[in-house]
Amino acid sequence: MTTRAPARMPARARREQLLDVTKAIVVERGFHAVSIEGVAREAGISRPIVYGHFSDLAGLLDALVQREGARALDQLAAVLPAALAHADPGQRLAAALGGYLEAVRADPATWRLVLVPHEGAPGALHEAISRGRAAVVDQLAAALRDGDRGLDAPDPELAARLLSALADEAARLLLADPDRYPPERVLALARWFLARMVPPV
Repeated sequence: MTTRAPARMPARARREQLLDVTKAIVVERGFHAVSIEGVAREAGISRPIVYGHFSDLAGLLDALVQREGARALDQLAAVLPAALAHADPGQRLAAALGGYLEAVRADPATWRLVLVPHEGAPGALHEAISRGRAAVVDQLAAALRDGDRGLDAPDPELAARLLSALADEAARLLLADPDRYPPERVLALARWFLARMVPPV
């Protein structure tokens, strides 16, 4: 898996390369397999170069968590607002789920870190996941609270948490077996449920 790179790279590019190498190690073998020496070896550079970008292993892992958490939130931010703007309540929820699953399918490595954190994951990862989930729940709850457009859930916050949990489980199934659980299969069932549970506008 060694990622050979030129001895000299712009600082920003080198930092991204080191985070990419770290991410690959975590996805393949877990957080416990990451070491400064291992990252340097896989990147084809010396340890001092890694230390020049990250003060220590904890700093490297924290930077990885921050980057991947931001990526996941950016991907959701790109799809959720438009999805939740649909006038029809059923279409709104199905579009939100579809956008989420497409983000997971497009960047499975990032979403594995978020949805299936390995043993030994740093506390910062769990905190980032909690913050991200809270932001998504807030958006869903706002949509479920919107009685003017056909949705007037009796407990929007609880409904949003349950819908978020279902969406996360669908995303984990997609990550575990994308051929068996593609977004199209999940969405077909979601639309079947929504047609029976959510009245059209």
